[in-house]
Amino acid sequence: MDEQLLDEGAPGFRARAGWTREQASGIERTAETVAPVFYPPETDQMPHLHIWDTWLLRERDGTPATVDGYRVCFSLTAPSETLPGARHDVATIRLFYSADGRNWTDGGPVFESALGQRQWAGSALYDDGDVYLFYTAAGDEAAGELTYTQRIVGATGGRIDTDDGFELAGPWTHHELLSPDGERYEREDQSRAMTYTFRDPWFFEDPETGETWLLFEANSPVPEGSAACGGDATQQGFNGSVGIARSPTGDPLDWELADPLLDAVGVNQELERPHIVYRDGLYYLFVSSHLHTFGPGLTGFDGLYGFVAEELRGDYVPLNDTGLVVTNPANAPFQAYSWMVFPHDGELLVQNFFNYFDFAGETLDEIAELPESEQLRRFGGTLAPTLRLGVEGSRTRMLGKLGHWEIPMADESLPPTERELLSRAATDDSSGYGLN
Repeated sequence: MDEQLLDEGAPGFRARAGWTREQASGIERTAETVAPVFYPPETDQMPHLHIWDTWLLRERDGTPATVDGYRVCFSLTAPSETLPGARHDVATIRLFYSADGRNWTDGGPVFESALGQRQWAGSALYDDGDVYLFYTAAGDEAAGELTYTQRIVGATGGRIDTDDGFELAGPWTHHELLSPDGERYEREDQSRAMTYTFRDPWFFEDPETGETWLLFEANSPVPEGSAACGGDATQQGFNGSVGIARSPTGDPLDWELADPLLDAVGVNQELERPHIVYRDGLYYLFVSSHLHTFGPGLTGFDGLYGFVAEELRGDYVPLNDTGLVVTNPANAPFQAYSWMVFPHDGELLVQNFFNYFDFAGETLDEIAELPESEQLRRFGGTLAPTLRLGVEGSRTRMLGKLGHWEIPMADESLPPTERELLSRAATDDSSGYGLN
């Protein structure tokens, strides 16, 4: 990145870098950021399930793991008869595996029992044959009613056996790893926001330093009347941050809280599922966020947002000036959510889930006004087409898409994009389509 770009970074509230209202005020749909319209798959691979937040089993260096020829992913799931809006209250982590990256098999629930009343998103590490599964324990299992307490948990003991098909089995041991300290990261009893967040753990080993980190979504405690909100009390609850913890030993179960990586005080309340892709010497930080979590006076979309820095704990600046990387088209504003980026064949691929289609309401709240049968019909509840993303420095652009559930194998080349095919035709005199 050039020095001029670095100068555009902004200090955060309690983080080294911040997403500012000035930057976010420029968010708009462009040809480079709008995904194509998605349609339901011809065949639903998992008709018995609602499937949403999904993450791949990855090696320590961040690349998707291939275990004896299998791709492996984990998803939040609920029975398909569950009303979509209630699915988070009964979420269970299930395993899926594939020998070709297109056709997937349901490996069933990962845990017989786990911490929390239900489990929310996380990440998975494959380390010398051992599987570590990081997840969010949502709710107090000792409470008599549904609660929204959130803790970050690591589960160990999983091993993959491919001698006779595919099996991931324990016994699993669950370790509570992190909880908010109330100073750098807001506790639930401190929260003034519409929702409370301390969740979505994501393992990352820095290729430059070898240090081991765990990213997570959080909120920054903002004192009443803070200058960070310009004295505007209505902005105080919009205090999303990307939290981070460091392992002093490299042990995936040994973590110490550190200052936030980036925050969005006064801008956005939820920076969901933070994760980093290291590419060309740069650190690309991605988060998902919603239309309704932007602060007063700002307009954003359900979308993938991103930032880039020259160091892991560096001066992050928003991609494409505003932070917007991918969003849904205006006529299908909620067709996909929960984007997860990973490198493949010189590009970045973006896995996401098929959310509400055939719906162009102004907010997702309008879904609840529909008959239950319509809520179920319009919810995709499966993996969406995988998106292709070009990245250069601080700019990104949409390149196209693959199929629903398509996660290419490690040695698989991507097909040419439409733009590449047109370029080849324009320069190939023998094709009959040359421009010379």
